[in-house]
Amino acid sequence: MTESEPPLASKDPWLLTPGPLTTSAKTKQAMLHDWGSRDAAFTETNRRVRDRLVAIAGGVGSHVCVPVQGSGTFAVEATLGTLIAKNDKALVLINGAYGSRMAKILDYAGRAYTTLETPEDTPPGLDDLDAALKADAAITHVVCVYCETTSGILNPIAGIARITADNGRRLIIDAMSAFGALPINAAEVPFDALMASSNKCLEGVPGMGFAIIRQSALEKCKGNAHALSLDLYDQWLAMEKNGQWRFTPPTHVICAFDAALEQFDAEGGVEGRNARYAANGKILISGMRELGFETLLADDLQAPIIITFKMPADPKFDFQAFYDALAGRGYVIYPGKLTVAPSFRIGCIGHLDAKVMNGALDAIRETLTEMGVESGAA
Repeated sequence: MTESEPPLASKDPWLLTPGPLTTSAKTKQAMLHDWGSRDAAFTETNRRVRDRLVAIAGGVGSHVCVPVQGSGTFAVEATLGTLIAKNDKALVLINGAYGSRMAKILDYAGRAYTTLETPEDTPPGLDDLDAALKADAAITHVVCVYCETTSGILNPIAGIARITADNGRRLIIDAMSAFGALPINAAEVPFDALMASSNKCLEGVPGMGFAIIRQSALEKCKGNAHALSLDLYDQWLAMEKNGQWRFTPPTHVICAFDAALEQFDAEGGVEGRNARYAANGKILISGMRELGFETLLADDLQAPIIITFKMPADPKFDFQAFYDALAGRGYVIYPGKLTVAPSFRIGCIGHLDAKVMNGALDAIRETLTEMGVESGAA
């Protein structure tokens, strides 16, 4: 990444959010062309993107990539509806809004499920997971979130995968806010499916979700899907046959994603991206704590993706005024989504570096001074 490369348009703010996020000029410029969805050049780009995503997941030879139009939630719903059959039953691990959303998707799809829920600042207990699987033989799949964007908590995905496999069940992972920045390898963390999207840690633009699916599992999914457009089995067969999407693909999004993946490789892949995001997170947390702000999570539970801060107790602090003032200075943050405590969130992913994070901290200091807030303490 070129240090502190400004947004393509000078008026564009820095997005300190969990996505959509700030993208590079190269990624934006990749969208300045038109492609026919059946043209050989576009078909080759689509193949290259799919193959690269499987490689990032460590799934070459065992897994395939099936993309779908829409946001990440489209990919989640498509995957759950395709892989979980009508007579299956899921155990959904919930410690935030995105685990709860998967349960809601299963409601819509008419799939049986049960839940194992912990507070938003608490990872699922592995002993509890083991006990739940041993107590209910009807459970066929475990469904979980790798990094729960509600709080930024890092869930113990390797442990969850091990216990799921030891109990002979199949694992489906929502890796929206993790894939590309947090390590996962299908050879070491066995999963039947992993879902993510173009506009998170791989730093593309919104409009495409995708699933990395074990081919042997997908081959058994004919007729499972509850919606034609969300049938990943049918989507996969079509792409394997002629490399093309069944319905109009988001051509510009895919070509931008191809450019973003080139930059991902140049940065050093998952290791390089994780290093930059972790550095961003350390700068942010350290600077906010100096101002009195308190993080929701202990450092050992915090993923370097998005940081949740407790709302200051100072009566002069007003979040909307705080948000608007920062946006006016060119930095867009994110409201909180917790039930356990009033909060707000600041992301450290996207095409951002140390200079941007320090600039955001300067803007926060100036804003607090304007508001007359003496401390960010909760």
